[in-house]
Amino acid sequence: MRRRELITLIGAAVAAWPLAARAQQPAMPVIGYLSGATFEMMHNYVASFHRSLADQGFTEGRNVGIEYRWAEVHNDRLPALAADLVRRQVAVIAVGGSTPASLAAKAATQSIPIIFAVGTDPVGVGLVASLAKPGGNATGVTNLNVELFKKCFELMHNLMPQGTSIAVLVNPANIPQTASERATVQDAANALGAHVVILNASSPNEIELAFEELVGQRVSALVVSGETFFLTQRHRLVELAAHHAVPTIYAYREFPVAGGLMSYGGDYTEPFRLLGVYVGRILKGEKPADLPVQQATKVELVINLKTAKILGLSLPLPLLGRADLVIE
Repeated sequence: MRRRELITLIGAAVAAWPLAARAQQPAMPVIGYLSGATFEMMHNYVASFHRSLADQGFTEGRNVGIEYRWAEVHNDRLPALAADLVRRQVAVIAVGGSTPASLAAKAATQSIPIIFAVGTDPVGVGLVASLAKPGGNATGVTNLNVELFKKCFELMHNLMPQGTSIAVLVNPANIPQTASERATVQDAANALGAHVVILNASSPNEIELAFEELVGQRVSALVVSGETFFLTQRHRLVELAAHHAVPTIYAYREFPVAGGLMSYGGDYTEPFRLLGVYVGRILKGEKPADLPVQQATKVELVINLKTAKILGLSLPLPLLGRADLVIE
């Protein structure tokens, strides 16, 4: 072999070696992240998910990829988005804070692991066989949501004069959660001898109509469901409650921070932290069927004292003393 041909052959082999070595390396796993909400609404919670993943040894772009699918509060888009992640052959599907999205993922695949964070009973809606032994390809985190809806109703009932009618605002598009909320709040109203008016809204226009109905029925207080759609509409809900001078309690601290009266609900960064823990464990080789459903139980009460004064409400000192945050 001539010297020039030998040099060319060696050069070609050296140039090809990194490509061949890279081809032999395992592909970076990809997480499919499915949400019924928007990134703008959920970015704080997604940040908690990312931090938890990093604690498990996985950083987006370095040793794991993430494919995001946002339904932007259009639950009818969720089946197609879930199917797209399945076609993408992601390693695991993480569902952040949405029962409809979790059900869409469950319907789309029986083999890809699914880790969910929901505010409903995952056994009751058919996501898992039991909390201790999920079975199948899904497990995750359930946080206190529907259970706290009753407590929100009780708090508002205790704040208002006796005989006051209280409205609750629910999203009928989220069938499993709304069914539980309706039953829970009706039981609470019956136990307290209170009159409850159930209002429905699943679009911005329907929120406006719900407030018109609230005014027409002379309802004096409002309890807003923790369904994620209402979080996307928090500024408008706070504006309408202020305009009609209706004392309102919400499920998320973002509402009183935006000027609403108060919130009583879970610390929703915690379920997303636990979501990241479980996704990391799946990427390390564990199976969903072996991971019991976790329950996030931390609850916080946030009160906007400035708004209470504008509404002419005198809040009991014991209630203020219980608050995790008082905004003055």
